[in-house]
Amino acid sequence: MLILHWKNRSSPPAETNSGWNAIKWPLIAVTIVLSSMFFWNCLPAALFNAPYSTVILDRNGELLGASIAADQQWRFPLATHVPDKFVQAIIGFEDRRFFQHPGVDPLAVGRAFWQNLRARHVVSGASTITMQVIRLSRPGRARTLVEKIIEMIMALRLELSASKSEILTLYATHAPFGGNVIGLEAAAWRYFGREPDKLSWGESAVLAVLPNKPALIHPGRNRGHLLKRRNALLDHLEHTGVIDSLTCKLAKSEPLPPKPVPIHRLAPHLLTRLQLEGLPVQQDMIGAPNVFNDPFRTRTTLIKDLQVRAAEIIRRHYIDLAGNGIHNAAAVIVEVDSGRILAYIGNVHQFSKGEHGNHVDVIIAPRSTGSILKPLLFAAMLDSGELLPTELVPDIPTRLGGFAPQNYSRTYQGAVPASMALARSLNVPAVRMLQSYGVNRFYAQLKRLGLTTLHRPANDYGLSLILGGAEATLWDITGIYAGLARCVNNFYEKNASNQKIFSAPHYVWRISNDPGNSDDGFKGGPHSHPAGPLSPAACWLTLQAMLEVVRPGPEAAWRNFASTHKVAWKTGTSFGFRDGWAIGTSPDYTVGVWVGSSVGTGEGVDV
Repeated sequence: MLILHWKNRSSPPAETNSGWNAIKWPLIAVTIVLSSMFFWNCLPAALFNAPYSTVILDRNGELLGASIAADQQWRFPLATHVPDKFVQAIIGFEDRRFFQHPGVDPLAVGRAFWQNLRARHVVSGASTITMQVIRLSRPGRARTLVEKIIEMIMALRLELSASKSEILTLYATHAPFGGNVIGLEAAAWRYFGREPDKLSWGESAVLAVLPNKPALIHPGRNRGHLLKRRNALLDHLEHTGVIDSLTCKLAKSEPLPPKPVPIHRLAPHLLTRLQLEGLPVQQDMIGAPNVFNDPFRTRTTLIKDLQVRAAEIIRRHYIDLAGNGIHNAAAVIVEVDSGRILAYIGNVHQFSKGEHGNHVDVIIAPRSTGSILKPLLFAAMLDSGELLPTELVPDIPTRLGGFAPQNYSRTYQGAVPASMALARSLNVPAVRMLQSYGVNRFYAQLKRLGLTTLHRPANDYGLSLILGGAEATLWDITGIYAGLARCVNNFYEKNASNQKIFSAPHYVWRISNDPGNSDDGFKGGPHSHPAGPLSPAACWLTLQAMLEVVRPGPEAAWRNFASTHKVAWKTGTSFGFRDGWAIGTSPDYTVGVWVGSSVGTGEGVDV
């Protein structure tokens, strides 16, 4: 009876049990829903918010240059893929069951728990690559058990949103590789001077062991420890059959990287221009919603080999010019039909000490035009029917109000054909032609052709407009001359429009909706004119006259060579000989060159 009485006392009342049962399952359901919502939303919209280096590539994806990120780290944007050698090396070193576990490796967790228990302090963290990605996205967090649990939860969630290859890409982009080098791509260029795809097994193994202890890369420090870790990883790769014994032996014989090397700066002024203009980058994005912050890199229209060759030619001439006090030079090469920039040398910054304003991008700097606008006046008068190439124009002493133009030679020809006056760049006939055509008309024509630097009223320039009274950029002038050649090239094209023909060149590689075309070519621009500034006939006659311009030095005998190419070209020299222009165009390419003083001083130049 006593036992029965005790059981009756210990049993809760039926009303209490029924109340708990009534709320238990709804409470469990709410807990599950809330936990699921927390789990699903535990990742931020952008996993990484770190600033990235600005990277420019040529049209084939080869590196032209990069700038350091805003936080003074070399951190390249998200790569398109991770090379297989590095994938094999990093998995073998950091996370051997990476492709099998869901973000957390239970075996590694159990092993780490036992090792830490035996050692009575933390000797292993059991972090998977996915967990390391989470830790890298949460910098400055203390290495505590609570933080480790958070990393596990977020790693499980990340595995549901991103593929294994995308997780590897995130890791390879944000892992530390010593000093201020962040990410595999930056490390490959800084330590080995080439892209990650071209690294050897030995080099890939070095980079695979660095994120675990990035301080090992410091030159002269810990070299033995770094070598030991690299060789141990190579032995593991051989043991698991990833590489054979000969490959392992050869990889071990490779030296460790020396001190970091400079990253390519083959087009530094274009890199700066892109940063200043903030152009939208139009491709090479990898990302997944709510996981990646979609960093970009810019693929340009440049050709790396041509850029290097053009820079070398400018360097050779700079050595000679610098002895005469000429410390600045720039060049740009345009593909006529497409308007793509093939080479962009903004100045001789990389060849000089920089004390002469060599950091200035002269390609977009307004400079006195000298005689470089004369062919455009010639073409405009031909187009309007006010001039013929063989028409005699007066080259006699002339005074127009207080303005008395003179030829460079201080002599006069009397009466010369208009085409010869252009070829010889005679000033007096050019001024008289401008007076006849009208300053206001020519001013408007220049704007239609694409000259963007005419900021004053036409009357402010007056007749000096044709002799260098105005300023222009090498970018505009080269683009206009390319338009002359393009206009002739497209004469027989039924669908060719003047809006496409007279447009500014471009340097960003564009993606076309047409799979057979990798670049959208001309789409018109802010300086194009639907009515067409010039006719093909006027452009052709102008280019024919420019073929007669006498070339300097040994190039003067160009007609004597069967392999020669016809180049229509024009030179120009500003007042005081501080600006020297030379623009040449063929049916395929237009080359613009400027030399002089970018800071407005110097001994002058004559071309």
